[in-house]
Amino acid sequence: MLEKMEILDVEKLIGDFEVMTKDAENVQRETLKMILEENGCAEYLQNMGLNGRTDPESFKACVPLVTHKDLEPYIQRVADGAFSPILTGKPITTISLSSGTTQGKPKFVPFNNELMETTLQIYHTSFAFRNREFPIENGKALQFIYSSKHSKTKGGLFAGTATTNVFRNPQFKKAMTAMQSECCSPDEVIVGPDFHQSLYCHLLCGLIFHEEIQLVSSTFAHSIVLAFRTFEQVWEELCDDIREGVLTSRITFPSVRSAMAKLLKPNPELADLIEKKCSRLSNWYGLIPELFPNVKYIYGIMTGSMEPYLKKLRHYAADVPLISADYGSSEGWIGANINPSLPPESTTYAVLPNIGYFEFIPLKENVEGHMQENGNVSFLSTEPKPVGLTEVKVGEEYEVIITSFAGLYRYRLGDVVKVMGFHNSTPELKFVCRRNLMLTINIDKNTEKDLQLAVEEAAKLIAEEKREVIDFSSNVDVSADPGHYVIFWEISGEVSDEVLKECCNCLDRSFVDAGYVSSRKVKAIGPLELRVVWKGTFHKILDHYLRLGAVVSQFKTPRYVGPTNNKVLQILCDNVAKNYFSTAF
Repeated sequence: MLEKMEILDVEKLIGDFEVMTKDAENVQRETLKMILEENGCAEYLQNMGLNGRTDPESFKACVPLVTHKDLEPYIQRVADGAFSPILTGKPITTISLSSGTTQGKPKFVPFNNELMETTLQIYHTSFAFRNREFPIENGKALQFIYSSKHSKTKGGLFAGTATTNVFRNPQFKKAMTAMQSECCSPDEVIVGPDFHQSLYCHLLCGLIFHEEIQLVSSTFAHSIVLAFRTFEQVWEELCDDIREGVLTSRITFPSVRSAMAKLLKPNPELADLIEKKCSRLSNWYGLIPELFPNVKYIYGIMTGSMEPYLKKLRHYAADVPLISADYGSSEGWIGANINPSLPPESTTYAVLPNIGYFEFIPLKENVEGHMQENGNVSFLSTEPKPVGLTEVKVGEEYEVIITSFAGLYRYRLGDVVKVMGFHNSTPELKFVCRRNLMLTINIDKNTEKDLQLAVEEAAKLIAEEKREVIDFSSNVDVSADPGHYVIFWEISGEVSDEVLKECCNCLDRSFVDAGYVSSRKVKAIGPLELRVVWKGTFHKILDHYLRLGAVVSQFKTPRYVGPTNNKVLQILCDNVAKNYFSTAF
């Protein structure tokens, strides 16, 4: 039994959060002051001319807005082992690698103890609100989490994905225990060197502890869907392992086999029960509650690029609530989900005002003028000044700027959020899309969200034939003039050419951006092309990123494959089964 002192005091956590968010403006000023005092001796800040000042006005006047590209030389020096303080007062000992699915290659991002502390604060805060709505008792969590190997940079710093740096931190396991969410899988499975073997063992551990599982989770919804798609393929083998008490030969790593041997004992009754449950399911609907009768909810990031997986996840979940996890990135955290009873599509994130200093660039176009040239309208626009955390307006969209305890100052995160309301004086944000993921040829601008909506609309046509879009991506083909959009689909089964032609037309019509529609009408943009790829193509893309050192926990299918992502584009193009051109315009 867990000692009472080890379990989080949910009501105290909520009380502290309420106090802090009632005074968000002052908390922000104090947080910025703390960040600048702790790191004022760092070379980057020394060069800015702050001269010890820590107020927001001086900070904004002296320190410019930056992107990762601007900070890359500084971060590289840190990674190379520079002795003097470069970005932070205390030495950075660990580097996080971003997933790399956005730009085609991972970015280096500083990771330190302060960032780990903010991670735990986010975890604790959202758990407090979640546990008030969906209380869990002392049980176990089926967590599809994977930790890549730590490598070392040229300067001897540990380097791993952001999730690896969290999962390997001793504080993580303590936090899971305190939140009564201890992973049912042994550490050897989580840190196992082969993702496919770890996934199989996670499923096996879940079945062994099937009555104790209170929640199913992963970093992203994609990983949960992938896990249960895999279960459909291997469930009979899992039952054989349980019946005989002997692990399949597909698990080859001695450390993983040894850890699983301690859990796996012959249990023919459980094997028979699982077989019975699986055989009576219709198309695997309600698989999760059927296998885990005491599961309270399913938890992971389900917003943004994860929304397309919700339909399949709901199919597996039946009536089990889906709760979207918190809002952050490799660079740092922003907000917690404090309204867990809302469906994922409506999830908002309340910003914690003490985990960083936040600014927001309004995204309303501020057009000062335009000029006519060769028949084309050219807009001259100035970017609006950023506003503070408490100055944002409900209903408006903004780009997020973060100043963190880990050496990022006025850093443009590239995320677009919409302010849905306020909790006390801190805003509740809805994630909209990544700002730089955009389909564009001339005056057209279609975001990741626009692409997602178009795919959802067109996918309704194949749903009538009981088929689904397993995954999708896009590209702009400008090899011929005029350029055109290319949408890649992987589909769950055969669909007639007639229906797919209509899907292609529907995709084309569903991009309602005025620049796109007008360009299509005058043939400045060519007909949209739908390319249907062979089944398993997107798994090849996942395997490609795993070979680069990514982990499944952090993997996001790239929704737009740009010119820097040649290898992924090659995988997609090499696996095209059929293609169609729109006749919608």
